[in-house]
Amino acid sequence: MGEPRIVIVGAGMSGLCMGVLLKRAGLRDFTVYEKGGSAGGTWRDNTYPGLTCDVPSRFYQFTFAPNPGWTRLYSPGAEIRAYLDRVADAHGLREHIVFGAEVTGAEHRAGRWHVAVAGPGGAATADEADFLVTATGVLHHPRLPEIPGLDSFAGPCFHSARWDHSADPRGRRVAVVGTGSTGVQITTALAGTAGRLLLFQRTAQWILPTPNRRYGRLTRAAHRALPRLDRLGYRWYEFLISAVLSRALVRDGWQRRLIGRLVRRNLAKVRDPDLRRRLTPPDEPMCKRLIASDGFYDAVQRDDVDVVTSPIDHVEPRGIVTADGTLHEADVLVLATGFDAHAYVRPMTVTGPDGRTLEDAWADGPRAYRTVALPGFPNFFMLMGPHSPIGNYSLIAIAEAQAAYILGWIRRHRAGLVKTAAPTAEATDRFNDALRRAPPHHLDVRLRELVPRPGRAARTVALDAARPRPDAEGARPPRLRDDLTAGPVRRNPSGRARPAEPVRQSPSASGVSGVRRAPGPTGGWRPARAPAPPRPAAGAGTCW
Repeated sequence: MGEPRIVIVGAGMSGLCMGVLLKRAGLRDFTVYEKGGSAGGTWRDNTYPGLTCDVPSRFYQFTFAPNPGWTRLYSPGAEIRAYLDRVADAHGLREHIVFGAEVTGAEHRAGRWHVAVAGPGGAATADEADFLVTATGVLHHPRLPEIPGLDSFAGPCFHSARWDHSADPRGRRVAVVGTGSTGVQITTALAGTAGRLLLFQRTAQWILPTPNRRYGRLTRAAHRALPRLDRLGYRWYEFLISAVLSRALVRDGWQRRLIGRLVRRNLAKVRDPDLRRRLTPPDEPMCKRLIASDGFYDAVQRDDVDVVTSPIDHVEPRGIVTADGTLHEADVLVLATGFDAHAYVRPMTVTGPDGRTLEDAWADGPRAYRTVALPGFPNFFMLMGPHSPIGNYSLIAIAEAQAAYILGWIRRHRAGLVKTAAPTAEATDRFNDALRRAPPHHLDVRLRELVPRPGRAARTVALDAARPRPDAEGARPPRLRDDLTAGPVRRNPSGRARPAEPVRQSPSASGVSGVRRAPGPTGGWRPARAPAPPRPAAGAGTCW
């Protein structure tokens, strides 16, 4: 069929990952549209004081781009952004990225995606592609609280993801609304810098102590000299998070008792009984995403820091008024109120070949098949789509797994095995039903099986997902099972592809609709280095 054309929306961590995997697979005809002025996604947008990743540095990196130069166990945000810039440069991605270009819509017509782009300066342009991949992230759209009078505040007021660096906090009264990961990091960083710090807490959070030790010059030199150390570090933290933290979240056992003991002992550091009571969450540890910090409890015990638990009633020019009638005067107001994690590709409009939009498909809430695809939207894939196991896990590891899965379908298109592919509604329903019915002690296994992991065989989630086999890069493309709408392509002794005998059509137990044969030879995943893709067996209708 020739090389497919691919459009990627977003040059954050996921979009860069998809681009690198395409180039490593020998695919060059792709464009990444990024509405910002530079790459990096959430690590470009967030620049607040204390910004730190709460996943260990050795695990929060691409397996194809290890970084021996991390300076801390948990990396500062600026260091991660610099790392992503180096990845883009090292893999030649910048020639594929169009900055200042926002994709406003995409429609599938005549077998291709027609993409509308608002280019630099607002100029409208158009593009066409065989595959559309959205990498718009989950920490992208700031969520602003609906507090009466918020616009009336006289001083600087901004969301944490839009930090106003002209608002110097030194010696000033700073009010922080929110006690999620961002609020905790900002509070820890500004305590002792601000003249007075007010932390408005709606719900207390369990805090996991995470000492952020510095990597010395000898450690960094050793990792540069022995790349295997980086691989060992990656696997160690992957194991630690999977075998301890993930298990503790969903299953009773020593892991849960250990984490519970750690967070309770950490809370016991708060000496004042009343403050400790206010900082005690109403639920058990791990009912919500754990917050990682080693200095938060020290920060809130300072004399110049107050934790306010009375609900916010309204904002006035001088500060925040709580439900008990108290006016808390402030000079700077910071909204650490998180993101709309369910926005996904919005406000971009996506329309399938039958005129159905993504808004129509998600009328009852966002859903997806194996986190990456939707029925009725052929050759449309999402990175960090609905049900992605984002919790306390490395988003980079998730992005690599999802991108490898998507790459498998793009390779099959290039090999002439498929023209378009999308999951069936039935398979998508079964997938979502399986998630809802999953017993709590199986949830950790289910989440890890949502997407295949790089270098390892994927498993299924109570339905028909792919059983991939490795390619030369270690990524595992999806396997076409026994459900093509036309005969599989076989090779004759001369090496040329020829259509096999027609297969009998019958209802499929698995899940991809609209898989169409395209004429032309199959090419294997990588000539002379890997086996050709497995040939589907005869006897069914459509596949995934």
